[in-house]
Amino acid sequence: MKKLILPLLLLSITISSAQTNQKIYDIIDDVSAERIEIDIQKLVDFGTRNTFSDTISNTRGIGAARRWVKSEFETISSNCKDCLNVFYQKDFVTKKGNRRVPHDAWIVNVVAIQKGTKYPNRYIIMSGDIDSRGSDTMEFTKDAPGANDNASGMAGTIEAARVLSKYKFENSIIYVGLSGEEQGLFGGGGLAKYAKEQGWDIIGIFNNDMIGNIEGVDGVIDNRTFRIFSEPVPANETEKERNLRRFYGGEVDGISRQLARYIHKTVKTYMPEMNPMMVYRLDRFGRGGHHRPFNDLGFAGIRIMEAHENYTQQHQDIREENGIKYGDVIEHVNFDYAKKLTTVNAINMASLAWAPPAPKTVAIGGIVEASVKFKWDKVEGAVGYKIYWRDTTSPTWDKSRYVGDVSEFMLDGIVIDNYFFGIASVGKDGFESPVVFPNQILR
Repeated sequence: MKKLILPLLLLSITISSAQTNQKIYDIIDDVSAERIEIDIQKLVDFGTRNTFSDTISNTRGIGAARRWVKSEFETISSNCKDCLNVFYQKDFVTKKGNRRVPHDAWIVNVVAIQKGTKYPNRYIIMSGDIDSRGSDTMEFTKDAPGANDNASGMAGTIEAARVLSKYKFENSIIYVGLSGEEQGLFGGGGLAKYAKEQGWDIIGIFNNDMIGNIEGVDGVIDNRTFRIFSEPVPANETEKERNLRRFYGGEVDGISRQLARYIHKTVKTYMPEMNPMMVYRLDRFGRGGHHRPFNDLGFAGIRIMEAHENYTQQHQDIREENGIKYGDVIEHVNFDYAKKLTTVNAINMASLAWAPPAPKTVAIGGIVEASVKFKWDKVEGAVGYKIYWRDTTSPTWDKSRYVGDVSEFMLDGIVIDNYFFGIASVGKDGFESPVVFPNQILR
């Protein structure tokens, strides 16, 4: 009789609707497609934003574009009583040894930091790219409007700053326009190195690269699906960590993958009309994005982008050949779709910024018994903790149990061999940290 009752009891406590918060719905309502369109048009109007283009003109080139981005962040800051710290972060690159660098130049990023009230050194970062390119990345004088790649991501980042700057968060948020992406991810590399030197505790970086196209070269038109790229485990994991995975699992449970799952869950809860598509890759096949330099240094980071690319509109000079119109022009951008993906970023950054830190240490045990034991470090700001588990073949955390303000717990009636497990911290308003995969074994 006991064996029959226990599964039913477990079912009743693990299947529960996700908590929601009205502030997240307010953020969704506040994101504007019209403002995003205006900003994309402004960036396109600079003619080219090639990283090595004109830096003196006030109307054309990368210099004018980055000054405009900085002025937009400064305007947002003045509207929120100087809530943003806006500055340039830059590194010098030389032609020598860099095959995509036509001449020596400064790679200049525009950074806007919204400091958290409780954890000012913990950061969520949203990035877009300022720069653009044509067919030849070494050609820096021709028009390269870069409407979708990547004025869309830059405009989305500015819009997210407009919306989220109206709120106070316990954790810090960084909005950044990165440069040098097309020539070798220089801007992301420079900022990641700067973050390491400054001792930033990075919760995760959301790299937005092409968030405005809905008509794919494959013939599919889709304004609801988007991709979340994430690497399986950190690039800098130790040999010990790699060996432990052979026996205890975790091949697809690194910090970037947990960030991707977090986004998937938040979107399914608050934007059920959207179809988040988790892609188990660092980035597209053989290609790269500005989250990678952060991943290289061990930071969590993912790429958010459209699901169906159109290669005739990427990295192409404006022209017409054989009836095909090439070029990344604004006519191809769907502003409502860019709004949706901007909103995806905004609600996830807000959720993370309102959440307590995740436990640093999570221990698990339960070999050869019908129960799973957990022990974790309590964190400041958490009112409780939630145990998550899933089938080993499932991409998402499908089952959960809130266990209250404790630091250890036992799940009875569950065999450890058949599932993967993790722990999340829960704050007073229901906002959760990313799930932490066990990193110690209980004997």
